[in-house]
Amino acid sequence: MSIQLKNKKYYFFAVVFITTTFFLAYNFYYQENKKLEEIVIIEKEQSLSKKISSAQVCFEESCFEVEIADTTEKQQAGLMNRENLERNQGMLFIFDIEDKHKFWMKNTLIPLDMIWIDKNNKIIFIQKNAQPCKTEQCESFGPDENAKYVLEINGGLAEEMGIEIGEEIRILGK
Repeated sequence: MSIQLKNKKYYFFAVVFITTTFFLAYNFYYQENKKLEEIVIIEKEQSLSKKISSAQVCFEESCFEVEIADTTEKQQAGLMNRENLERNQGMLFIFDIEDKHKFWMKNTLIPLDMIWIDKNNKIIFIQKNAQPCKTEQCESFGPDENAKYVLEINGGLAEEMGIEIGEEIRILGK
């Protein structure tokens, strides 16, 4: 009988040991994963706070101070309802992916030049002097090629400054 009793004690302690070990291992794993999740969240928040709100877009001899539109909300609002735009100012739309991004002039009060730029910072399309749309149905503008950026500046400046398709730009501060 004493052999059976010893085996039962051994079995009980083995079960307790294995259960405790499993619980501690699971708890450690859970806590480490929770810490990693917290680190990822903090890093995402920090990278979002590092996003810039303005930059410079430079052509051969001239630069524009631009507001950055890099969120859906900012991109949808764009330059709508602005009554004026200084000569050396504009808005740079930065998209997460290259695509055939189309623009329109609904609720835009001033004429604009819209310049589509690919991922290599080369101009691929220019819509010169697009006029404000005063109707419900507005024309869409854009290239049949993929673009990563769109720059909006005052209407007529692209022609006046000799900005052309194929020209390379510099984006400072992105």
